[in-house]
Amino acid sequence: MSTEDTPSAPRSLAEALRARGDASLGALLRSRPDLITPVPTDLTQLATRAGTRASVARALERLDRFALQTAEALAVAADPATYDELLGLMAGDEADAAVVAALPHAVEVLREQALVWGGDDRLRLVRTARELLAPSPQHPSPTGLGPTVQEATAGMSPGRIQEIVTTAGLPSTHDSVSAVDSLTALFTDRERMAALLAEAPSESLDVLERLVWGPPYGQVTSDPAPRLRWLLDRGLLLPTAPGTVVLPREVALHLRRGLAHRTPEPVPPAVEATSAHRPQVVDSTAAGQAYTALATVEELLKDWDEGGPAVLRAGGLSVRDLKRTAVALDVPEPVAAFWVELAYAAGLIASDGEADERYAATPAYDEWREQPPAERWSRLATAWLVATRTSGLVGGRDAKDRTLSALGPGLDRSAAPEVRHRVLALLAGLPEGAAPDPASVLARLRWERPLRGDRGGDDLRGRLAQWALSEAELLGVTGRGALSAHGRALLGAPPAPPKGPEAPKAPEVPAAEPSGPGDKLPVHHHDHHRHHRPAPPTPLSPAEQAVASAAAARLLAPLLPEPLDHVLLQADLTAVAPGPLERPLADVLGVLADVESKGGATVYRFTPGSVRRALDAGQSASDLHAFLAAHSRTPVPQPLTYLIDDVARRHGHLRVGAASAYVRCDDDAVLNEILADKRATGLGLRRLAPTVLAAQADPAGLLEGLRAIGFAPAAESAEGDVLITRALAHRTPPRSAPEPVPEGPPVPDDTLLAAALRAIRAGDLASTAPRKPGTVPAGNGELPRTGSAETLATVQAAVLTGEALWIGYVNAEGAASQRVIAPIRVEGGFVTAYDHTADEVRTYPLHRITGVAELADDAG
Repeated sequence: MSTEDTPSAPRSLAEALRARGDASLGALLRSRPDLITPVPTDLTQLATRAGTRASVARALERLDRFALQTAEALAVAADPATYDELLGLMAGDEADAAVVAALPHAVEVLREQALVWGGDDRLRLVRTARELLAPSPQHPSPTGLGPTVQEATAGMSPGRIQEIVTTAGLPSTHDSVSAVDSLTALFTDRERMAALLAEAPSESLDVLERLVWGPPYGQVTSDPAPRLRWLLDRGLLLPTAPGTVVLPREVALHLRRGLAHRTPEPVPPAVEATSAHRPQVVDSTAAGQAYTALATVEELLKDWDEGGPAVLRAGGLSVRDLKRTAVALDVPEPVAAFWVELAYAAGLIASDGEADERYAATPAYDEWREQPPAERWSRLATAWLVATRTSGLVGGRDAKDRTLSALGPGLDRSAAPEVRHRVLALLAGLPEGAAPDPASVLARLRWERPLRGDRGGDDLRGRLAQWALSEAELLGVTGRGALSAHGRALLGAPPAPPKGPEAPKAPEVPAAEPSGPGDKLPVHHHDHHRHHRPAPPTPLSPAEQAVASAAAARLLAPLLPEPLDHVLLQADLTAVAPGPLERPLADVLGVLADVESKGGATVYRFTPGSVRRALDAGQSASDLHAFLAAHSRTPVPQPLTYLIDDVARRHGHLRVGAASAYVRCDDDAVLNEILADKRATGLGLRRLAPTVLAAQADPAGLLEGLRAIGFAPAAESAEGDVLITRALAHRTPPRSAPEPVPEGPPVPDDTLLAAALRAIRAGDLASTAPRKPGTVPAGNGELPRTGSAETLATVQAAVLTGEALWIGYVNAEGAASQRVIAPIRVEGGFVTAYDHTADEVRTYPLHRITGVAELADDAG
């Protein structure tokens, strides 16, 4: 166990931080990025910020269970406490070997997080953390311990204290302070306490047993029962308020055999595998699901191609539209919400922004469709991995009791990317092909972030983890519950640990359950001292994620089925696609026929309406016959040939153009039939010539009206050519994918971190550098104050001597700071100097310098 590398013990957190190296400070700023927003002026300000309530609460939330238990133990220990005292609280009288091995690392974690400072002989928990974790009647300690004897007797009369001391068999004292000290010494002496409790009635011991692990408070009447009176007379229970008594901390620790926690948890629970599959089976299963995911997203976007559902006034999809989407995709509504949110996160759908606002595909969707299937999948999977939008919340209620809708506001959860990443990382730690027990995954996550889990009331992290497991399976990141090879690559994880005879054997670990050939497969931890605490989730940077996504696509590509260039035509006017079709074939067939069923093979059905749709899109009957003959592995059935010819024979027999609109036909008998049909009355038709009818309706309305009464007209141009009328795909203007909502300030990159460390070090030098006698004392935060003439003279003298100066400076925004500069020249009302704070040469207006002071000769 290391101590602070300083000649003497630090007197404050700021001094402890000042003794750290840049690597240690950098690690602190990375783990607690709120401390660097904005960059502190010096280490004193950094220490102050590290002790604020919001920052400390955030840091405590990121501790694992054992590190948090260690902090909780320090909160009920003396301040300061020695390492041995802390060890006694954590390991108890039995000195649990696992706790003994794990505690040094836990203390180092608390030191690194600036939650604890001081050497092993004087460990101090920062004051705010002690306030948050120490026991009080309003906020019981997680340890279940109550106040100390000294705290519980603070308002007790001296006479009553003397009575307790005498009844407990101790000599009376002259003052209350020594009486309380005497009682405390009794309760902390194991042998004397054992002798005292040996005299206690069994009913009194039962009372202590009920209070020992907390809560330590109980209710009593004005006339306590004998079993309670015995305890009250000896101070084993102390009154805190009328009708309320408490078990003093020292008594509880004796009964607990020194333990601050009933169950210390130095080792994280193992992630266990419930089943194991061959890696090839896992990868092929995941690849099949990945292909299904691509097909589902394409089907969703195809359904919304000409404009999707309307956007609610408050944003998002209505419940009815989500149900319609679920029916169209043939999936449950929660799964439909997942696919809709995934397409939105990938930037493939968005609101069109029109007056009658609707959802539609974005231009990025057209680019996405042209990519190879593996690359399309990696884009979806990457968007899912980093998205903060959480589809599992759809249908729930927000804080104002409003329903949360798909694509609507209120679905962002900042912890979602971290949880997804961590869940996949835990799966990556299992042997290849091993599927985890979900309960063990949840238990592990609760150990890693206890304040975000089972103590938070609403176990959001647990729900996020469950959703991550199911969504990873839907997306094809996992197969049969096990992480696939392309899923591992997407995560940027190293190769899977070996299994079998070649696998290295894990060393013995205290308190860990052994695993035999028939047992569940645990994740082993090889060294308690260094590895008992898992590495925190480390999502990749955008550049690293791009490389990982490309690697995942390369691994997935060979596993995806090759697209087919043929179908099987059947006599019942259906076509069977035994696998995925090439895009040109799928596009044409999607117009020529209707999808009847999906699954391992897709069944298409040809109908008069579908054939007419193909003819409207510009195909001729001969084109359709040639297309089917070229792409069918079976002869084209006669019923299908007759259907195409029959529809084509009637298609275009009528011609519609602009008059307002007109109908012309070489067969005047057909026009007579139209005029005689009562259903055509609304079109306002009248005969202009034997072969021409004029209409009051516009051409599009006329086309629809004639089709509605059973005719198959075709539109024509002013030159009399047939117009190809295909539905235009509706696209939104260019839209970017939604940005993830970060959880607090972002982790600083190396460049920002290096600049911040330089600024903090230099600012600390400016605030702590020794001044010559008569100047403002170092470290009190005050700026030097000198007149303009004295400032100019001192700076000019420093230019000649090359000495550094301490200056106060107020920038254009009014922010004041202290700096150490080495003036180079003075001219035109400006001083050019090397600024130690910024580690660069800068120019300062003299009128913004509040004052200067010379540094002492030993300031270096």
